Amino acid sequence: MRTRVQAVLLVFGILVVAAFAVPLLLFTASDRTQQLVLARSSSLDRFASLMDQAAATGDTSAVVAEARRYTRLYGEPLVVTDVRRVPVVQTGGMRAADPAVAPLIDAALRNQTAHPGGPLRPWSRGHRTFAQPAGTGTRVTGAVVMRASVGAAARDITRSWAAVLAGTALVALACTALARAATRWVVSPLRRLDRAVGQLAAGLPPEQTSAGGPPELRQLATGFNRMASTVTAALEQQRRLVADTSHQMRNPMAALRLRVDALHTHLPASADRTYNGVTGELDRLETLLDDMLALAAAEHRAGELTVTDGTDARCDAAAVALSQHRRWEPVAHRAGIALTTDAPAPVTAACTDRELTQITDILLDNAIKYAGGPGARITLGCTAEGSHAVLTVTDDGPGLDPDELARATTRFWRSARQSGTAGTGLGLAIAEQLLSGREGRLELRPARPRGLRARALVPRAPDEDGTP
Repeated sequence: MRTRVQAVLLVFGILVVAAFAVPLLLFTASDRTQQLVLARSSSLDRFASLMDQAAATGDTSAVVAEARRYTRLYGEPLVVTDVRRVPVVQTGGMRAADPAVAPLIDAALRNQTAHPGGPLRPWSRGHRTFAQPAGTGTRVTGAVVMRASVGAAARDITRSWAAVLAGTALVALACTALARAATRWVVSPLRRLDRAVGQLAAGLPPEQTSAGGPPELRQLATGFNRMASTVTAALEQQRRLVADTSHQMRNPMAALRLRVDALHTHLPASADRTYNGVTGELDRLETLLDDMLALAAAEHRAGELTVTDGTDARCDAAAVALSQHRRWEPVAHRAGIALTTDAPAPVTAACTDRELTQITDILLDNAIKYAGGPGARITLGCTAEGSHAVLTVTDDGPGLDPDELARATTRFWRSARQSGTAGTGLGLAIAEQLLSGREGRLELRPARPRGLRARALVPRAPDEDGTP
């Protein structure tokens, strides 16, 4: 944002400076050109007056001497002719018969003045030729042609333009400094606020954003600090509740299980059904507690990864898949389910072995529980798809309908068809949190012709040379 705002301010500043600098450059060039024209016009008037006097008296010595003196002094050639086009004086190598001069003399004898137009520029070179008739009113007594050098005028324009451009550069630098200061003044509080929002979203205590910038941002920062304090306190209470619940429930549950086990030897055979029900509920409570703690840990870890650099984590997803196949194959065999694994090629995923193992455990556990019992088939696969490593668990069980697929990752949700099996409804929610922390995702799709396909997508880690 800072770069964009600064770029906009700089472009605006450059346009404003250019709006002043360009007309000033053009004005200086036009003004110096006009000075050249006025100076040479004054000289032409003087020689025209001398020629008019010479025509009246028949003595041309004054105009000849003055023309030669002018050429020696300024280095600019002159041609002065009488009304019959006969040269009176020719200096500096310019002749009345020159192709460029003859038309100007003819025009001057027709009482026409020739002053070349167009402003000079720093790169202008060569000369400009002026012509003026001699005489008074409509009576023409001769013609004066002067070839003026533009070198001095061009150098003056160059110096003027250099001064203007230097001033423009200084103004542009000042605009740049002001733009940087203004954007820093506005954007720095927003950066601090954005960092604090990220920390708060991750469940971490955010830093207090200092008041700065425009009044609106200071008011926003103050309101955010109040909100962050309230939210942080609520999150801390929630974490403390989970930790205290874990600590306080485990000991009573362990003691309760010991007492129930000790009581079993004193119960009659008719109480076995009740005893088994009690131990089953204890198992369910312990599993629920473990899953709740695992979900809380996954959420906390996902929050940490949103504001910390976890890109250095990497593991071989294919190796994890093969290892998990070896661990779960005996479990699937006892359930009468065939667990197979496609021979995967090495795929480097941007996560840890532990995270990917936990995700695979959840997906395989769900598949074995709900695949339909003996005779079912489960396939574990690992592939690379674009920028992701994909771990897939496919079963040929009853699957889920579209409405159930949309709710499958909801906490504590279980399908009506799963009511007879053990579970808490937290497994897929835990897997989804673990994947979201690594910028991955969990996809649940129907398998063909029947069953469920669960796909865990994790970004691929770059190679050692940085290639993704």
